[in-house]
Amino acid sequence: MLEPILAFLHISAFIGWIVFATAQSAICRAAWFNAASVPRLVRLDRILWIATAFVLLTGLARTWLGSKGFGWYWSNPLLWAKFGLFMAAAWLQIGPTRAYRRWQLALDGGGALPSEAEINRARKPIMLGTHLVAVIPLPAVFLARGWGAW
Repeated sequence: MLEPILAFLHISAFIGWIVFATAQSAICRAAWFNAASVPRLVRLDRILWIATAFVLLTGLARTWLGSKGFGWYWSNPLLWAKFGLFMAAAWLQIGPTRAYRRWQLALDGGGALPSEAEINRARKPIMLGTHLVAVIPLPAVFLARGWGAW
């Protein structure tokens, strides 16, 4: 009974992660950017990092408590493919996180909005990360069906 619960929690976390990353990419757009965008991005970013942690924790729980066992998962290259894509997407979020904090400080200090170039620079890794995330289900479905174990 634990396996389907762990799978549900992990998939739900992953979907939440996608939702908040996609929302960021929609708001972080130069053509639509205004003073209300900055606190929204900061709030979404905070939620996205929480979702990222939840994806990681539920994934680790699946490897430790899942029916296939810790050894099977961690020796499987498909798990490492998922983990690599996940870490790359999370790493790509660091730059935009820092940008949002800078923008919030600037806005609070005098009302200055970022330039179009700054917005585009922050949006690019968000878009790349969301596209990387879209690839994660491919190794995931093979892993769930027992592939990749040598």
